[in-house]
Amino acid sequence: MQRKYSFVHFVLVGVVVLGLTLLMVCVDAQGQIAFASNRDGNYEIYVMAVDGKNQHRLTNNPNDDWSPSWSPDGERIAFMSVDSHVINGMLTADIYVMGADGGNPQNLTNSPFFADRTPVWSPDGRRIAFASNRDGNYEIYAMDVDGKNQQRLTENLKLDWDPAWSPDGKQIAFASNRDGNFEIYVMDTDGENQQRLTENLKADLFPTWSPDGKQIAFASDRDEPFRYFDIYVMDADGRNQLNLSNNDFDNREPSWSPDGERIAFEAGRWGDFGDFTNYEIYVMDADGGNQQNLTNNPSGETSPAWLVPAFAVAPAGKP
Repeated sequence: MQRKYSFVHFVLVGVVVLGLTLLMVCVDAQGQIAFASNRDGNYEIYVMAVDGKNQHRLTNNPNDDWSPSWSPDGERIAFMSVDSHVINGMLTADIYVMGADGGNPQNLTNSPFFADRTPVWSPDGRRIAFASNRDGNYEIYAMDVDGKNQQRLTENLKLDWDPAWSPDGKQIAFASNRDGNFEIYVMDTDGENQQRLTENLKADLFPTWSPDGKQIAFASDRDEPFRYFDIYVMDADGRNQLNLSNNDFDNREPSWSPDGERIAFEAGRWGDFGDFTNYEIYVMDADGGNQQNLTNNPSGETSPAWLVPAFAVAPAGKP
């Protein structure tokens, strides 16, 4: 006997298939961390699973490539590429974008005499914020994802860098030493309403928002007598600042997981010659617990970037 299927049946089947597809996409998206490593002679962009497996290189060129940033759809990666040319005592750098597989790299800024650094994608995928010294000192800029409409957002006589877009796309956090030492600031995406969130005698750097926008993780050396940095977290208004990593490493560049439950970061040990050596990519719970080394490589690993897709929303009550 031939079975009859109603329109409602097909709709329900479609909903189930769509839900499973989104679930698989979400699992895959949470399973990607991009980072920079010099294991093959110079710094290149790599990617790995969140458990540290399947580490493979995406870029391959003579320049040093740093600071990867995923597009919200996970299809592209922005990064900075440092040239060997030295202008006024500083290396020059440009912002590039490439496919998530490393293909089709394109130079967006084309600044042969300046350093454009630390790109970060807006949540809607339309803009990229970055820092540049093209106007005499480092300021925060933003541009379209094709490199057009480059606009300066900050303007002062000190250094502004490490931009980080809020998940709702309304604000940009950044680090600045305009008040004497580096602190974390926040502003509207047009550069208006600049406000300081931290205030202490040491350096606060590398801000990054939690997926739900309620917290900001950052690095600070405020509790370390020898300029070790730890990973801290605070409320988005600057309150309740808390040391998460609290270890004997130099900890920097935090990056949240899409569900807000973990934070990836770079950590280096104190070397024999008074410098930090053997930086690795670590991950820890959002409360600082369960710290684990993901890369386990004798070379230098830095600049972790967890893919946070546009549809990722942290569960209620999570940081």
